Amino acid sequence: MSDAAPGRWSTRWFAAILVVSCACSDAADAPMRMHAPARDGAAPGPAEPAAAPAASTPAVAAAATAPPEPAPWPSARPPRIETDWCIDGVDALDEESCYVLPDAPTRTLLLYLHGIVPPGRGSAQKTNVETVVSRAARRAGVAALMPRGKVGLAPKGYASWRGWPTGALAYEKHAAGLVAMFAEKRRKLEELVGAPFSRVYVAGSSSGAYFAAALALHGGIDADGFGAMSGGGGHVTPELATLAPRPFYIGFGVYDTVGESARSLAGVLRGAGWPVRVAEHPVGHGAKEVYLDEAFAFWREHEAP
Repeated sequence: MSDAAPGRWSTRWFAAILVVSCACSDAADAPMRMHAPARDGAAPGPAEPAAAPAASTPAVAAAATAPPEPAPWPSARPPRIETDWCIDGVDALDEESCYVLPDAPTRTLLLYLHGIVPPGRGSAQKTNVETVVSRAARRAGVAALMPRGKVGLAPKGYASWRGWPTGALAYEKHAAGLVAMFAEKRRKLEELVGAPFSRVYVAGSSSGAYFAAALALHGGIDADGFGAMSGGGGHVTPELATLAPRPFYIGFGVYDTVGESARSLAGVLRGAGWPVRVAEHPVGHGAKEVYLDEAFAFWREHEAP
């Protein structure tokens, strides 16, 4: 048993308790760091967190300035149509009409009327006209619509072939119905591309050229320009003086027989104040790409700004 005095141990124990108590009191009385000091007499509030740095990476900047994705062209595709009217490489709008679209969106439409064509899936006449229109329209960056003519309107000896009304009586009987059909085909094509066409040209070759000329002279269809290729004729009509002049392209071949009637058409139109271009080429009868290439250039010269 130790000989140390009990009073010394009590004093040391009391001092230890006093040190611990002071340390705890100091911690409890320390100023709080959770509130920002008050400014301009405002009550203290919670400290504001530091602002996060703004994101400014190249990818974010590019996304913010990138142009919107272009709408698909065309906006829809019709179901596959089984028809003997449209050749390979030309799309069928329905059983009786074909269409061509350029690679980029356009609001210009060419309505093209073929010459007389025999029945059946394959014919040199149909293959030529659809190939010519397809190539020229794509090159010009315009859409093209090629409706099929009616049986019974071709000249004598071609009873089963398809054509257009070229005489006065046939025009009076059939023109209005055919123009209504053209309007319906145009509407279907506009639904497919997702927008209306703001500019329309009407042209044709051979039988289609005579019908296109008759429509122009009678004001039978609203168009921004007309074309008669390897055909065309007509005379002054009662309606002609009331119509707004439209650019009219006339093309024919040196080795064709339509030169006289085509030049006569040009004289009638010029007499009414219409802009006319007549072009003669060293070719024979039928649709030719050169005619449409020249027609598109001529029509565009007269486009309103």
